[in-house]
Amino acid sequence: MKIAILGYGTVGSGVYDIITNGKTEELNKIEVKSVFARSRDKMHLATDDINEIINDEEISVVVECLGGLNPAYDFIKRSLENGKHVVTANKAVAAKYLDEFVELAEKNNVKFIFEASVGGGIPWLVNLERTRRVDEVKRVYGIFNGTSNFILDNMYRNDQEFDSTLKTAQELGYAEADPSADVDGGDVVNKIILSNALAFDIHVQPDFPTYSMRNITKNDIDYLKQYDLAVKYIGETNVECGKYETSVMLSIFGKESQEAAVPLNNNIISLDGSFIGELKFYGQGAGKFPTGNAIVQDIVDINEGSTRVDVVIKNDLSYSEELTRRNYLVRSSVELSGELVESVEQYKGNFYVKTKEISLKQLTDLVDEVKEKDSSFVVAKFHK
Repeated sequence: MKIAILGYGTVGSGVYDIITNGKTEELNKIEVKSVFARSRDKMHLATDDINEIINDEEISVVVECLGGLNPAYDFIKRSLENGKHVVTANKAVAAKYLDEFVELAEKNNVKFIFEASVGGGIPWLVNLERTRRVDEVKRVYGIFNGTSNFILDNMYRNDQEFDSTLKTAQELGYAEADPSADVDGGDVVNKIILSNALAFDIHVQPDFPTYSMRNITKNDIDYLKQYDLAVKYIGETNVECGKYETSVMLSIFGKESQEAAVPLNNNIISLDGSFIGELKFYGQGAGKFPTGNAIVQDIVDINEGSTRVDVVIKNDLSYSEELTRRNYLVRSSVELSGELVESVEQYKGNFYVKTKEISLKQLTDLVDEVKEKDSSFVVAKFHK
């Protein structure tokens, strides 16, 4: 099997290194024929002309490692249209155009596989597929983003503030110069969208409640520590009675929980099945070789004709913000009161408001009220 790699950055070079340096029988059957790069001087197989790859009949698999929406969208679309399998780690383009890519793959009798786009080297999506073969998944949730976890873990363990921890993450290469996708939720949104597709056969738009973790402070962490609680940044979807509910926000766990114990830039993602119960998948959610390994596993599956469940987008669930009822914590400089409030506590100049068990819709209304008075508020869900 001959493949082409689009992009020779962190992930693309990882894929190349695993295939060319690996010693297994499966890897010996795979050859990297071409690498798309901005400069032909990037490496000896490099080309800056995508048409050389698209029109090469020997290349049967295109591995997209460019990131972002453009030109990744165009290159993936053209590859599928020309009868080439596509493997990608690009959650942004996969989440936005998933239904189109799935349709094109089916039409041209090829595979569109995005295992590495969620959880990096963690075998999350493939096991979600396997679970679905014999079970009904009722819930998916977890720490999908290593940068956000590194920040929260460092703040908790080392008594650091958000800004100084973010700077450390950037210096270590865990966070980009512009960290918005990691701390404001965009990255988790894309990953929960893709998880939803395999868990529930839905391709949802990114307009569900998403709350940034940017405003969290050391005082917030200290307040929770008093009660043996920790906070993590969580994407979650629940399904019940033909309806689904999705959110991305800070979530509060008891310190004895597995989520609270996840250190540094690791991920942990869970599913809840009707028969199997809760399964958790833990490990490195990003990086050159963890992500590269997941991509190469997909290539091997294609080469060996291994059974992979084709993504089917049915969209037969309706969205609801009334599906679950939770307690939430709202930290604000303004005291809140009313029928939704269970208790209010002052701590170091701020009010920590615990709500009664309320719906996500009621939380949204409450947050809209808080925003008008305090733009630096924090909201978190009590996990259960």
